[in-house]
Amino acid sequence: MDQRTVLIVADDAEFPRQISARWQSERNVPAFTVLASGLGHGLDGMTFDLAIVGPGSRDAQRSALRALDAAGNPVILVTDEAHAISALRRDFSRAVAVHRHGGWTDTVVLLAIEILRRVEAVNRAERAEQVSALMKCHATLGQYVIDMRHTLNNALTSVLGNTELLLLEPGAFSAGVISQIDTIRNMALRMHEVLQRFSSLEKELMFAEKQSVKEQRIQAAAVGH
Repeated sequence: MDQRTVLIVADDAEFPRQISARWQSERNVPAFTVLASGLGHGLDGMTFDLAIVGPGSRDAQRSALRALDAAGNPVILVTDEAHAISALRRDFSRAVAVHRHGGWTDTVVLLAIEILRRVEAVNRAERAEQVSALMKCHATLGQYVIDMRHTLNNALTSVLGNTELLLLEPGAFSAGVISQIDTIRNMALRMHEVLQRFSSLEKELMFAEKQSVKEQRIQAAAVGH
């Protein structure tokens, strides 16, 4: 998994240090960016996968949450006011609120790790969908070419047959015309070779599809056991 970026919004310098120190004991440590609570336009141009908002005044936290909500990234809010959590969840559905007490750093870091895993899973799914859509487009184009192969072969057979007949009567044409007819014949032969490659490609695709189905059945059987 690529290294993720976590934005920590806090006025207290100790808060981001506590988060990063706790995270060091985990296998994957993200890159951290620290921003003061009065961020305003500070999010412009910033890229991050998750934001963690530290405790502060209610107005400062709500200001930060509004800006982060517009950015569309998941948010963890750490607050000292347990009674305010329900209101925050109601007003900011994208944010997950955590009360700062006891082992709060464990709670925040473990929750953040799960959120980042979900972000990675969503990103992988989106990339897979994009690749699948592109492959479907290529497959459609390839199938069209294969389907048209017979029509093109018939047309080329006619072109080759007529050029061969014309070349059997060299005295009927000037040297220049014979050269042009010969060029048409050679180009038609080259096009025929290309179409033969499409036939080979069709066989390779069919073989690859059979292999893929076979591997999927083997994997399904392994999972079943």
